[in-house]
Amino acid sequence: QVQLVESGGGLVQAGGSLRLSCAASGFVGTRYTMAWFRQAPGKEREFVSAIISVGGSTDYADSVKGRFTISRDNAKNTVYLQMNSLKPEDTAVYSCAAVLLSGPARLRDAGQWLYWGQGAQVTVSS
Repeated sequence: QVQLVESGGGLVQAGGSLRLSCAASGFVGTRYTMAWFRQAPGKEREFVSAIISVGGSTDYADSVKGRFTISRDNAKNTVYLQMNSLKPEDTAVYSCAAVLLSGPARLRDAGQWLYWGQGAQVTVSS
């Protein structure tokens, strides 16, 4: 059974940092492209970042570029999202996704991902 379990969310002041983890089980997550999305109240789910299975290249939404870093630990079958210089507008439920159904050109499309975690709340106070 495939599972993605996020951890590391919480409440932080603006300018602070958090690191999210996404532990994969039931499959070798590191063989697949994985991503982070987020959804704020009343808004649609939006792409945050992705790490490509082959080569390990990364992609970031413009809103987080330079502040967030995605990485993976193959030995732990885990993907991380280091979030620095957090802003109140980063407040959202962050979910990891695995197994892209189409090519990397569509990795920013939430509908192209097969597996999802339950989400972790990140709240940034001003």
